[in-house]
Amino acid sequence: MPASPSVARTTQPGKVLPAALRRCGGVFLAIGLISGVVNLLALSGSFYMLQVYDRVLTSHSTPTLMALSVLVAGLYVFQSLIDLMRAQALVRLGSGVNAIMTPAAHAAAVELPLRGLAPTAAMQSMRDVDTIRSFLAGQGLVAMFDMPWMPLYLVFVFMLHPWLGLLATAGMVVLVAMTLITELTTQRLEAAVGKAASARLAQADANARNAEVLRAMGFGGRAGERFIAASAEYLRLQAKASDVIGGMSSISKVFRMLLQSAMLGLGAYLTLKGHVSSGAIIASSIASSRALAPIELAISQWKVFVAARHGYKRLSKTLASLPAEKVLTKLPPPRANLSAENLTMVAPGTQRTVLSGVTFKLEAGQALGVIGSSGAGKSTLARGLTGVWALARGNVRLDGASLDQWQPGDLGAHIGYLPQDVSLFEGTIADNIARMDANAESRAIIAAAKAADVHQLILGLPEGYDTRLGPGGTALSGGQRQRIALARALYLNPFLVVLDEPNSNLDAEGEAALTRAIQSIRERGGIAIVIAHRPSALAACDRVAVFGAGQLLTFGPKDEVLGRVLTPVKSA
Repeated sequence: MPASPSVARTTQPGKVLPAALRRCGGVFLAIGLISGVVNLLALSGSFYMLQVYDRVLTSHSTPTLMALSVLVAGLYVFQSLIDLMRAQALVRLGSGVNAIMTPAAHAAAVELPLRGLAPTAAMQSMRDVDTIRSFLAGQGLVAMFDMPWMPLYLVFVFMLHPWLGLLATAGMVVLVAMTLITELTTQRLEAAVGKAASARLAQADANARNAEVLRAMGFGGRAGERFIAASAEYLRLQAKASDVIGGMSSISKVFRMLLQSAMLGLGAYLTLKGHVSSGAIIASSIASSRALAPIELAISQWKVFVAARHGYKRLSKTLASLPAEKVLTKLPPPRANLSAENLTMVAPGTQRTVLSGVTFKLEAGQALGVIGSSGAGKSTLARGLTGVWALARGNVRLDGASLDQWQPGDLGAHIGYLPQDVSLFEGTIADNIARMDANAESRAIIAAAKAADVHQLILGLPEGYDTRLGPGGTALSGGQRQRIALARALYLNPFLVVLDEPNSNLDAEGEAALTRAIQSIRERGGIAIVIAHRPSALAACDRVAVFGAGQLLTFGPKDEVLGRVLTPVKSA
């Protein structure tokens, strides 16, 4: 049955991780087969010692010794090549899973700050992907692939003598018990370490975002002390977890050395009693050591395994919280109107309603100026109209279609947004104006710059449109960043342009350019919404809305509304 015209396919973010592992199932199978060959070849040393002690030394045959030596050398070379193939396959497995998971993790890192999470904490999803990739490409996974072959070595030792097999099995049981103890102990610490790490990152993020305030008012030292305290707690818990794993790893190494010596001693005793040959002493020691090596390796890699498991759980939970991405019917570009219907919004991460019951409608060619006191909900309105924040109730419609009926990429092409806090991307000025479109035409970029009246300013920079900016556009002044961000908002003439305090960093010349830009939006049949910091930003507007306490108080023609407003209203 054909897919519905409105929904052809749905991508579930929460299913990305299992899907990634399933897609790499063939690689897992190949690594498993390679591991089998590696472990079979690992018996070469034991068989070599058996033949040398039981045949060569008794027959005094030099040709036999040379033939056996050449054969085992060839097997070792082949084993090293196969082991190299496995290591390369593991690296590619990690890279493959990373490539599948990264888009979803990046989407989470972008989406979560819109839900109230600090940007630094939101980046945890990207760090979790790196942790999982490191585990898949490392020695911890090698130990897991080698563990199923442990019985092979035990069977070989049992064939030499049952007592030797029982001793090797007892040693394996002890090491398995140590592994379980490590798991139970680290499980209790895992949650505490994760919580402490989050608190540490949150404090660092808060200090970084308030760097100017800390410096200006001189309490950077106290803020630093809080971070140091949070960091010390994190390091204490991490050290405790490392001590547990390191202690178990050291004990396991000593125990395996003790067991190897015990195997040699028991083999010697059995040889003296005539129960086994002298070659069995060395062969059993090598085989038992190889049998227990994966457990010792697993214990030494337990910290990486715990980190990967914790990262997998956390990333799975994060991705499961994201909405499914739907492929919708492509709608025609909006050309007629914008309507807000009973718009109600709650601040992300809280239960506080910041906008309630807002309803209005704008037709093509109109410009709305939004004014009101601090905390009136003006910036929240901008985020709701552009789809940045989710709506608690109500709808925003373009030509009758609610925002959720558009693909995010398609909707964004019809919206220009200048946020209150302007930040540009690392790259060229042209990249920023073109919204990072590698295929953007130069004439469209220049047209947007001219619409924002920033073309001449850009030409005056050292490399013009190809001038590279640092992170956040640090090479420019606040006014220059704001005007380039305005050009980005006007790129390709979007139908709806929302400007949040667009003149906060502008001089008189910049404000005149802003007025011309708003007028040009109206003349081409677009809709402009201007959140005003100063009344001069309303010069090109024909409608005004007054907000207070999260509600729309007045809406109508500019002259009529401003005539009724008796007291000046400051914008947030």
